[in-house]
Amino acid sequence: MTQPISYPLPPPPSIYEPPPVLVDFQRNQPVTKVVMADGVEAYLVSRYADVRQILVDRRFSRAAVKDPGGPAKELGELETESLIGMDPPEHTRLRKLVSYAFTPRRVEELRPRIAELVAELLDTMLAGPGPVDLVEGFSTPLPVAVISELFGIPPEDRHKCKEWSDTMMGDWQVDPEGTAAAVRGFSDLIDSRRAHPGNDLLTALLKVNVDQDRLSDHELLMVSIGVMIGGHETTTTQINLFVLTLLRFPEQLAALQADPSKIPAAVEELSRFIQLGETGVMLPRVTTEPVELGGTQIPAGATVLPAFMVANRDPAMFTEPDGLDLNRPANPHLAFGAGVHHCLGAQLARVELQEALKGLLQRMPNLRLAVAESELRYTQGLVVRRLEELPLWW
Repeated sequence: MTQPISYPLPPPPSIYEPPPVLVDFQRNQPVTKVVMADGVEAYLVSRYADVRQILVDRRFSRAAVKDPGGPAKELGELETESLIGMDPPEHTRLRKLVSYAFTPRRVEELRPRIAELVAELLDTMLAGPGPVDLVEGFSTPLPVAVISELFGIPPEDRHKCKEWSDTMMGDWQVDPEGTAAAVRGFSDLIDSRRAHPGNDLLTALLKVNVDQDRLSDHELLMVSIGVMIGGHETTTTQINLFVLTLLRFPEQLAALQADPSKIPAAVEELSRFIQLGETGVMLPRVTTEPVELGGTQIPAGATVLPAFMVANRDPAMFTEPDGLDLNRPANPHLAFGAGVHHCLGAQLARVELQEALKGLLQRMPNLRLAVAESELRYTQGLVVRRLEELPLWW
């Protein structure tokens, strides 16, 4: 193999496409050796079949990332202390316990309330003068409100959810006092729910008992933190990018407005199409033994970077992958992962995204950008690209 490529890669020319160099890798060198900013060498993997294998093959370990010489942790200590940093059997046991409180039926029961929250936020936005800031008025507060209600946090304390989440996503060593305060906040919330049970996720997690197995206090704390962070950070970005993408394809937007029954399929296609982050690479794995991947021999102990977003544009898997097709009949995208680490909150995210699109299309049928797209300001977060300002006319 040639000299390792410097990583991160150059950013793409727009938020609607993966970096051209990554597309070239997918076509010509699907397993590419790179050197990361911290000096760690890794294998960047870009084809759908190979990326999916990384996600489902237990020889690619998430837990081993924390070993000496491993890659830098994108989510700080949260990566090693929560479900996303575990392997079976520990991961299997913990996920089994948590999933009892996160069933599809329980999530679907939340749909009417999510629709009410969508309506409330749109009422507030539409009551004032235009243009409106979609990020401030809708895409940020909606997921925060949903996850807060899921945890039984009252409206006046929702800001705490965001503050705790932002703190816990950072480097815990840089802000130990802030981290300790956030942990105390979560711990106090758990203690409060233990003393005063309610009809919420925390109460359900406290009651979980499967084959005489329960969550320990530490497991409950870390699961709660992980679920709260995962429950709103990415969904905010998805709403923003869904709107921008639909505005870029006005004919498909009009068809979706004319037939809202297509919204669930549209959410799947938009999830496949959008690009989260500059390279769409999240949560590396480390090989536990030598593996052949895409015709390349990868040694044990090697860091592997699955490029989810470009895998979702693989022409070997998707017809016309760079086009947006809201009627795509089959859509096995990897936006929510696969295998044991398939996103636990995927169904909740889908319901939120469906209700968000439904509300926006019904209540703001003439939705459009109030400024040139070039004037929008973007910032690169720890995991996903976030739109800090998205002013819109309706």
